[in-house]
Amino acid sequence: MDGVLVINKASGPTSRDVVNEVGKILNTKKVGHTGTLDPIASGVLVLCIGKCTKLVDFITSNDKEYIASFKLGIKTDTGDITGKVIEETKVSLRSKEVKNVFLKFPRVYNQEVPIYSAIKIKGKKLYEYARANEEVKLPSREVAIKELELISFKGKIITFRALVSKGTYIRSLINDICKKLNTIGTMTSLIRTKQGEFPLDESFTVKEAISGKHKLITIRELFKDYEQREIDGEFLTKIKNGVLIDYDFEDYLVLTHKKDIIAIYQKYEKDPKFAKPLIIF
Repeated sequence: MDGVLVINKASGPTSRDVVNEVGKILNTKKVGHTGTLDPIASGVLVLCIGKCTKLVDFITSNDKEYIASFKLGIKTDTGDITGKVIEETKVSLRSKEVKNVFLKFPRVYNQEVPIYSAIKIKGKKLYEYARANEEVKLPSREVAIKELELISFKGKIITFRALVSKGTYIRSLINDICKKLNTIGTMTSLIRTKQGEFPLDESFTVKEAISGKHKLITIRELFKDYEQREIDGEFLTKIKNGVLIDYDFEDYLVLTHKKDIIAIYQKYEKDPKFAKPLIIF
């Protein structure tokens, strides 16, 4: 059983919980997710099944869209409403100020990774430092905020939509927005509405997967819009060994043998005249 399953994760379970449950439903241990959703978060969780687990890194690199809400004037140790309150302050903001921050917020910047995350420093996950009350310098990395839209500002609650690059933490984005507003805030809800080409309205709940109403997207369906080339003989052996090839195409090239997909190739960044394997099956 090979393919991609787009799950609509409920708020509560971890991403690993969903992976384990789907693995039991499909009777396979070869299940991988393509971007962690915190327990508080819901929405699109793309799972790769069987041979498609080789696509995890490829799909993880796609942009992600979220709708998030946060409460002004309160800060927790985890950055979301499930954490312990560590600071509170009065808030007095006008709609015009909030709109202005969203309009002028930087589209590319270095974002600090939140302490409650699974990023490893010296072999230890950041949340392990947090739970042990150990100090650690938080790493930062460049992220792209491709779209940022203020949806509503009611009372102390701000709701917004964001389309972001791989590696962007919405809790950190909220923290940075609050800094621009000269206040503090904490995330109250988060929905991933899209990952790459996988939208929320084409996802399935775990309950639907249990009842058999789910649909696996096959490797062929995933790459149906890209050029395909049938190969055999000596070239087939070379492809299975992962050689670079000199072949002109756009984006991705699907190589087949007896109509079965054996490899997906992409442009070689060091020399665009050549292509390198994205995946070899």
